[in-house]
Amino acid sequence: VINRTLALEGKWKEMYDEVCAMREACGNRAHLKTILAVGELGSYANVYAASMTCMLAGADFIKTSTGKESTVNATLPISVVMCRAIADFQDLYGVKVGYKPAGGLKTWKDALEFTALVNSMLGPGWVNREYFRIGASSLLGGIEARIYTLLHNGQAPVAGELALM
Repeated sequence: VINRTLALEGKWKEMYDEVCAMREACGNRAHLKTILAVGELGSYANVYAASMTCMLAGADFIKTSTGKESTVNATLPISVVMCRAIADFQDLYGVKVGYKPAGGLKTWKDALEFTALVNSMLGPGWVNREYFRIGASSLLGGIEARIYTLLHNGQAPVAGELALM
């Protein structure tokens, strides 16, 4: 998780240095996924700048939030800003960076909306597990229930009937 205080104070060089240290610690052994906690960044401009700073420092993925905060962090407007930063970064440096919205995706419709947004803004080359992941622990139960309903002529599952409900 990035240091939000540095972002809020516009200390982008210091934030860059911190993320570079994380990148160095990861080495080539692991992907670096930077979590922005966008609900605490205060503005779209800060979300964009934090996204670019993390990518410049070597992040392989940028993620909206841990998904465990009490506020909704993965919104479509925030995703537009982060996807724009990813597209700009790829245009400028030729490097593809992944995106992971988390914190607020609850339904299969949410998943479709975010997938459509990524496809529209970044292209089909991003709609795969290498570059796009959805952080939504509660989403899987909803998808399981939806599939059950479709396979059982509209009948909803009874509580406890499915593995994740």
